[in-house]
Amino acid sequence: MRLALYQPDIPQNTGTLLRLGACLNLPIDIIEPCGFLFNDKAMRRAGMDYLAAVDYRRHDSWADFLEYRAAHSSEYGRLILMTTHGAQSFVNFKFLPNDVILMGRESAGVPENVHQTADARLLIPMNPNARSINMAVSAAMAVSEALRQTNQFPKI
Repeated sequence: MRLALYQPDIPQNTGTLLRLGACLNLPIDIIEPCGFLFNDKAMRRAGMDYLAAVDYRRHDSWADFLEYRAAHSSEYGRLILMTTHGAQSFVNFKFLPNDVILMGRESAGVPENVHQTADARLLIPMNPNARSINMAVSAAMAVSEALRQTNQFPKI
């Protein structure tokens, strides 16, 4: 299981998800460009002291991510996009152990070509009067369900 962040806008969300990755042994891919300066100082501030404990990889672009994914296909399975435009609920989806859960930009989601690349487009059922759930919270919800289904939570 992996989590991929497509051009994240908010350093605090990225830091939160890097911390989540460290705590759950979940590798994270960050697809640039980010909407903020991604450096050790900014990420230490957002992710606290967890940055050294997380397995993360930065990709210069969407094309770079796809190329790396293809070259490392044993680690990168289906691309599962979490989107408000999804047709299926994430709780009714059968996750596989090597799925990559992809989160879009906080401000704009992902472009159509990324939607078309995804193997599945999932949504979180929510109050129809609300616009969206925070990206980091949404990612934590999806990752939690995927890890539960695939029995990949760290053993205690």
